[in-house]
Amino acid sequence: MLKLILTHGALAGAIVGVPLFGLTVALNGHPPLKYGVLLGYLTMLIALSLVFVAIKRRRDADLGGVIRFWPAFGLGLGISVVAGLVYVLAWEAALAVTHMDFAADYAKAVLERQRAAGADAQALARSAAQMAQFQIDYAKPLYRLGMTFAEIFPVGLLVSLVSAGLLRDRRFLPAR
Repeated sequence: MLKLILTHGALAGAIVGVPLFGLTVALNGHPPLKYGVLLGYLTMLIALSLVFVAIKRRRDADLGGVIRFWPAFGLGLGISVVAGLVYVLAWEAALAVTHMDFAADYAKAVLERQRAAGADAQALARSAAQMAQFQIDYAKPLYRLGMTFAEIFPVGLLVSLVSAGLLRDRRFLPAR
């Protein structure tokens, strides 16, 4: 089972990490795509569909067509953790290669968006203070690594729950 977790997790991480790295390097110094967040989460969902594939493979090939919810869910979580770690490594590599100051760019974009929306001076000052604190926190590696992991892991958790729930029923996509 460990081999299944590592191979499917690494592959899922590569599916989401390679585009993350490539686009970050390619767009260095330029604003992100308008639908960048949507594209990112869609890529995560596609990559983490390997959770479903791995659980089905384990159920059909290794366990004779039957798997209980908790073992299936555990397999999905393991794959999600490995994929999340690869995703974090891809982001850290992109930051190292580009020397991009993501926190400053993000803070600037948030404040510009609020100004354009017509926020008053007090709200802007409050946001500026929050963004200054965010920049301080994001400079800390453990905070940054945790924030990056927290982008992908909830998607993996959801895919693991749905996959384990569906595949525990032996009649759902039975082995041929």
